[in-house]
Amino acid sequence: MKKLLLAVTVAALSSTSVFAADLAARPYTKAPAYVAPIYNWTGFYIGAHIGGAFGGSNSVTDFTGTGIASNNKSAFLGGAQIGYNYQFSPNWVFGIEGDFSGLSSNNRTFVTATDVYTAKSDWLASVTGRLGYTWGPGMIYAKGGAAFRDNSMAGTTPFVTTRDDTGYTVGAGLEYMFAPAWSAKIEYQYYNFGHTSVADAVGPVLRYSDDLHTVKAGINYHFNWGGPVVAKY
Repeated sequence: MKKLLLAVTVAALSSTSVFAADLAARPYTKAPAYVAPIYNWTGFYIGAHIGGAFGGSNSVTDFTGTGIASNNKSAFLGGAQIGYNYQFSPNWVFGIEGDFSGLSSNNRTFVTATDVYTAKSDWLASVTGRLGYTWGPGMIYAKGGAAFRDNSMAGTTPFVTTRDDTGYTVGAGLEYMFAPAWSAKIEYQYYNFGHTSVADAVGPVLRYSDDLHTVKAGINYHFNWGGPVVAKY
């Protein structure tokens, strides 16, 4: 009986070995190596922004000799921008951008012994060049160019003024692609419109530096987006 069980066991093991030998060898597949995506900033974009505008220099030259009180108000701003980027090397981006911002109440008031003068701007605009350094979805940049605004000044008695409606602007910012075709940015921008002078029938009254500091948060839509470009090896 024992010899019979041993023979059956040996036969079963032999048939199993033969069946396993007949099976095809399992193919070996190497897992693909991970390749980090390369983001392409080249192309047109359009977006919107909000933020604040704050008065710059508080220096006022008083030609009356009687003392001048001044009040420089901050303002809420909101607007839009449009631009084009060109990524000319793996980490550098050049672009041009135009933006327009409406201002809520950017007033600067001067009170003299005989008069009250109010300078006001309802909007700001600029055309700037941008140079940025990118690391994939992020980019830091500097910008600079021409600045524009409306030109308005009022007084309680007749006066003449020299107040420029064009000037220059410089700034810097950080932009980040947070989703396909979409990026968010935060930006500081300085506007300088030279000096404004006021004179009445008697002669010069005052002169001051006419500049603004702005902080903006914005969002952009990139028309050229087709997803990240994957490097091939």
